[in-house]
Amino acid sequence: MLYLAAFVVTLILSLIITPLIIKYAPRFNLMDYPGERKINLKAIPTAGGIAIYLAFVLPLIFFLPLNSTVKGIIIGSTYMLILGIIDDKFELSAPIKFSGQIIGALILIYFGVRINYVTNPLGGVIYLGVYSIPLTVFWIVSIINTINLIDGLDGLAAGVSIIAVLTLFAVALQEGQYLASFLAIMLAGSCLGFLKYNFNPAQIFMGDTGAMFIGYIIAAVSITGALKSAAAVTIFVPMLALAIPILDTTFAIARRLFNDRPIGQADRGHIHHRLLAIGLNQKQAVISVYLISAVLGGIAFLINGINFNKALTIFLAVILIIIYGAKRLGIFSVKLPKENYSVEDSQS
Repeated sequence: MLYLAAFVVTLILSLIITPLIIKYAPRFNLMDYPGERKINLKAIPTAGGIAIYLAFVLPLIFFLPLNSTVKGIIIGSTYMLILGIIDDKFELSAPIKFSGQIIGALILIYFGVRINYVTNPLGGVIYLGVYSIPLTVFWIVSIINTINLIDGLDGLAAGVSIIAVLTLFAVALQEGQYLASFLAIMLAGSCLGFLKYNFNPAQIFMGDTGAMFIGYIIAAVSITGALKSAAAVTIFVPMLALAIPILDTTFAIARRLFNDRPIGQADRGHIHHRLLAIGLNQKQAVISVYLISAVLGGIAFLINGINFNKALTIFLAVILIIIYGAKRLGIFSVKLPKENYSVEDSQS
């Protein structure tokens, strides 16, 4: 009952706050203007992540005890929000933004949110020791950027994030990890309220403000939930729940390295670009990715209760199918321009 209450409260707050951000964003020039790589044909309010943040953080203290983990999430997510707002307004360079994300990860680590061990499939656990901090930083920064890079069509990042956190919510309940369950269901409610205004045709974009905040919380949820479990198969849960944004980012990096281009160079090879290229409209492309993400989330939930070898076989089979599908879409064959490249931006 408390989970339902947390979901409803964050949903209602998001539905109330998002229109206020739409109204006041132009006053602070938090706008996304049309451009060569942009989908939008007119200026759209951005920094919608402010609404998601407020809907998530404001009720947090009413549903969860203010322990070290919760304090770290509140402080760290507030820092990420500020970093995102600055980026949306002034377009930070990639090195500065990346450095800022590392600082955000270190805040969580300081408050005890870290990957301390990995489960050994042969039995027991392997404690990471000094490798705990770099691995945790890598995981948090990676998830932040996977959400940021998939934010390319109206409602895409918000919807995929909702599906991912609902998967993490279900698995956390399965494992009896109540903190992760509450964090996940509250983020789902916050994103769903925002999605009403962000789905095509979007009245507002989440911007880097929202993408980085959502990625940050998803990373925290996975660390306090699935990655904290003693069951070996739970390592596959966040990877499957976030398979689309993770692999889309991996494909983009590989594509750019193969073409000898900067990793931050924008291109038209992301999954949403390829779905548009084969003739789908924005809504069809977004819903297609939703359906794929939902199937992957269902698989993640189902394999959580089986033995490691079977789970590994299913996981590898799913990844191979996704790679084959990506190849069919032409994700690997997109040619990158030799000149006039720009750093990747959101809603592109």
